[in-house]
Amino acid sequence: MDGGEDEVKKAQVIETRARNISHNVRCTECGSQSIEDSQADIAILLRKLIRDEVRAGKSDKEIYKKLENDFGETVLYTPKFDYQTAALWLSPVLFGGGALGVWAYQRHRQKNNVFIMALTILRGVPLTSRERQTMLDLLIPPPPPRGTLASWWKKWPGV
Repeated sequence: MDGGEDEVKKAQVIETRARNISHNVRCTECGSQSIEDSQADIAILLRKLIRDEVRAGKSDKEIYKKLENDFGETVLYTPKFDYQTAALWLSPVLFGGGALGVWAYQRHRQKNNVFIMALTILRGVPLTSRERQTMLDLLIPPPPPRGTLASWWKKWPGV
């Protein structure tokens, strides 16, 4: 009975490893599905190949390498980090850093803008409507000339 249980456990381990590997392999026919979720002929063949490799005692890394060598790097969902894929891997960091830089610049500019500080001070001062309009005319800066980077940038939402 122990031999039967060992065989069942071994088969479960093989099946689990094969499924885990299959979830990380892209179907070459479908493109957007893993071979575990696809019913295409090539996906069925790849699942069988992976199970055979697992039964042969190969490691996950060796199986991924074989699939990559046979079908190309696009068969894997996670491409390697190298010169060709550096932009892909680093783009979220670069875009996030750029957005953070724009946000920090806008915040710095807002805090150090003399006109905004003067308007904030004037909020508590009682003025007549004519005095208030004169102060606003003096304190509010003129709009930037059309066609400059600043006027183009202001058209973007959220800026």
